[in-house]
Amino acid sequence: MKYEVLTPGRYYHIYNQGNNKENIFIEAKNYYYFLRLVKKHIVPITEIYAYCLLPNHFHLLVMTSHVVEKKALSQGFSNLFNAYSKAINKTYSRSGSLFKRKFSRKEIKDEEYIKNLVLYIHTNPRHHKITTDFKTYLYSSYNAFLLDKPTNISKEYILKLFDGKENFKHAHRQKADVIREMLEAYVLE
Repeated sequence: MKYEVLTPGRYYHIYNQGNNKENIFIEAKNYYYFLRLVKKHIVPITEIYAYCLLPNHFHLLVMTSHVVEKKALSQGFSNLFNAYSKAINKTYSRSGSLFKRKFSRKEIKDEEYIKNLVLYIHTNPRHHKITTDFKTYLYSSYNAFLLDKPTNISKEYILKLFDGKENFKHAHRQKADVIREMLEAYVLE
């Protein structure tokens, strides 16, 4: 598989999963540690627009910094994943690759796609039946958008795409309803 080189000033969907689909987050402290590493390694080189961490995979929507070199972008993500993998391997007496492969990335070039990706990322816990209510899921950026205080999430651009906080919430409820209907239809078949 050919990997797209991260380029400054572009939007990307960054994602990966555990090797052999095993969990990469074993307990609550792992999620928080991963987010601390994101703050350390990724916040300085990107704007983070959305994230969701699930037991065996994660999603990030970012825009790479205009002023960072390509090599520094790749190095930042490499540092994040290497530091996290080493910590998990040491803590849980495991060895080998934690992640399936190099992290996947897809450049996003259209604002409608960005909106749909934000909805996909935030409702992913419902889609994977991890929770019945994505709004209560702790390891997602959804609730950061509802706070009036600063966070590591770049909220202004996304809320503007959704024409404000109320439309942001409404669009997420609609997406969750579609997922619920899809899952119910699947169960009935």
